[in-house]
Formats: sequence, C-alpha cells, structure tokens
Amino acid sequence: MKNREIDAVVKQGHRIASGRAPDSPYPKGSIEMQLPYFKKGGLDLGAYFPATLNLSIAPYRFTVEKPDYHFRNVHWAEGFPPEDFLFVRCAIEHHGESYPAFVYYPDPATKIGHFQDDSTLEVIAEYIKGLRYGNAVKIVLNMEKVFVF
Repeated sequence: MKNREIDAVVKQGHRIASGRAPDSPYPKGSIEMQLPYFKKGGLDLGAYFPATLNLSIAPYRFTVEKPDYHFRNVHWAEGFPPEDFLFVRCAIEHHGESYPAFVYYPDPATKIGHFQDDSTLEVIAEYIKGLRYGNAVKIVLNMEKVFVF
C-alpha cells in the first residue's frame, strides 16, 4: 500500500450532507438518509459523524481509481434518481491525532446536484473535536486507490 500524506484545509461545503443548510431538501441530512443503504451493502458508518468534511487539497486534484466500496444505483431519496457512491479508506491527522475516515465520492455521472470541485475531497470521519473551517489537516490516502495530481 502506497500511502501519502496530503496537506488539506477544512472548508465549508453545501451543508446538505449534514442537513444544516436552510434550504436542504433533507432535514436529517443526506448522509443520515444514505447510511442504511451503505450498511446493507456491507459498510457500517454508524460510528462516524453523519456529515462530510470538505477538504481542499488545492492546487492538487484527484480521481478515485480503486474504491474499497462501490454502491451502484442507490435510490435513497423519493423523487430523486438513484446515485452511485464510491468509498476509499483514509485517515485524517489533526493536532497529532489520527482519525479513521472514508473518502465519500458520489459519482458525478449520477449525482443530481451540489457538486464539489475536483480539488475538494468529501470525507466521512469520526467527530473531530475542535475542528473548524480554515483548519489545516493532513489526509492520508492510498495512492493506488486515489490518484492525486
């Protein structure tokens, strides 16, 4: 496994995953609504915070090459088309601590909205106390699974 630490900065996202956006169509958040589908497919994220961390790795960009989990055709919200989701194990390092996490990658070909730029990784992790927008962190990625360029 070829792990690499990448410097990243926590940035505010659309706040749809957490359900905190005032105009969110998902009051509980999209992640909480999707969790049962991922669990049924073998990925239990129940111990993780039900939202995404948005991490800018600019000026780098990334592509997911070999996901640890790939969920196809997940119909998780009534009135919306199904989506595909890819997950890759990773870790977040903050203030000398390492937190297990997953890159959460809704496939742009099936995603219905709220797109991220290709320098922003969405990550599902345990709750990281004291983490704020603008904080510097490191994300540890397997370069065989996530290609950073």
